[in-house]
Amino acid sequence: MFNKINQEDIDYLADVIGDPRRFYTKDRIHEDYYHDELDTLTSPPDLLIEAISTAEVSAILKYADERSLPVTPRGQGTGLVGGSVCLHGGIMLSLTKMNRIKELDEDNGILHLEPGVLLMEIAPYLEPKGLFYPPDPGEKSATIGGNISTNAGGMRAVKYGVTRDYVRGLEIVLAGGKVIHTGGSVAKNSSGYSIKDLIIGSEGTLGIITGASLRILSLPPVTVSLLIPFENLETAINAVPFIARAKQIPTAIEFMQQEVILAAADYLGRQFPDTSSEAYLLVSCDGPDRNVVDMALDDVAEIALAHGAKDALISDTPERQEAVWSARGTFLEAIKASTTEMDECDVVVPRMEIAGFIRYCGELEKKYGIRIMSFGHAGDGNLHLYALRDNLDEATWKKKLKTIFDLMYKRADDIGGKVSGEHGIGFAKMEYLENSEETPIMALLSGIKKVFDPKGIMNPGKIVR
Repeated sequence: MFNKINQEDIDYLADVIGDPRRFYTKDRIHEDYYHDELDTLTSPPDLLIEAISTAEVSAILKYADERSLPVTPRGQGTGLVGGSVCLHGGIMLSLTKMNRIKELDEDNGILHLEPGVLLMEIAPYLEPKGLFYPPDPGEKSATIGGNISTNAGGMRAVKYGVTRDYVRGLEIVLAGGKVIHTGGSVAKNSSGYSIKDLIIGSEGTLGIITGASLRILSLPPVTVSLLIPFENLETAINAVPFIARAKQIPTAIEFMQQEVILAAADYLGRQFPDTSSEAYLLVSCDGPDRNVVDMALDDVAEIALAHGAKDALISDTPERQEAVWSARGTFLEAIKASTTEMDECDVVVPRMEIAGFIRYCGELEKKYGIRIMSFGHAGDGNLHLYALRDNLDEATWKKKLKTIFDLMYKRADDIGGKVSGEHGIGFAKMEYLENSEETPIMALLSGIKKVFDPKGIMNPGKIVR
């Protein structure tokens, strides 16, 4: 299907780049580029090229398409589904050096930037100007191009939505090297099919993002959080729909279990404000002043207490806010540090099904003798469940992992859920996507892929076969 890279290809592409410091042949590529964050899927690229311009990306894709060479785009490699792994070798095209914030258009509320800008760099740039970019995925070291490619969600999605809601325009290089611009600085657009929205969440299978225009908002002056302990997770989750219907929509509604909090506290080497309860909700509210936020928090606390909360602990100082949210931000790393290997199930289910789904996973944990830890976005039903290998041998681990994942994804589908809330499909979830979606939908996805990428060179082996 694909050609193997030969010396002529290497010589041509090296000449395109013209800088050996951004061009690596197979023997010089660090093994970090063989896998993504989970390490469960490993495959080395034949070439690693660090692009610094749209023109370079265009030239590389034009040549790769002519030669039928597979191209895998990559940001920071923080994905969890194998989306940035070179399954077929070929060219890994890194966008991390395309990392300029190009322009802030305050009149239109648009931030223009390149795909390699890190999420963590956007807030410090905007906050002094009284602005912010609302999407708030947990992995702040991810690139904005990666966030767009997976339609990342995050903790503020309850009130503000996900990445798709804030992408106004994109510059995209298609297979064959053509550069297109879709969307723009306008607030509304009903001009035909939305190519922009097809690219968002496509994980580099349709084109490579080389520029983005993001919608920004005025920064709420005040944000305060409540840590709400419950006797058990089911009681906590049952309170969520009522909290979500509070007079002022909360910014975030996160759920967490005691074991994950203890793992994070151990990982960080500091105490969490409270670890005495089996389950917690972490709810934040923002607004124009403290009085407005306090009224919102009082409403949330009253609702939570009426639905089984043991208390409502306010985090109203920077120190308390940092203690709670820094722990929440390290849950993934803390879980990873507690075991030998792990894999993630990133389902999204209707809110009222969360507790039942977590309870079902607890039953699987006991039945199959494999540890499962979880946390997630209770406000929108997005669950992060991690199966942990611990001391299981390779064969037993793979067998049990396949069994419980098959059952988890089947249960999610049965209760009206979807296989991914925000981490994408990549390679790891292709089977589950195929099993859960209707045949005509999968045919449409495959058709879209063929229109954008007739030779199939763009991140092959991801999302659709």
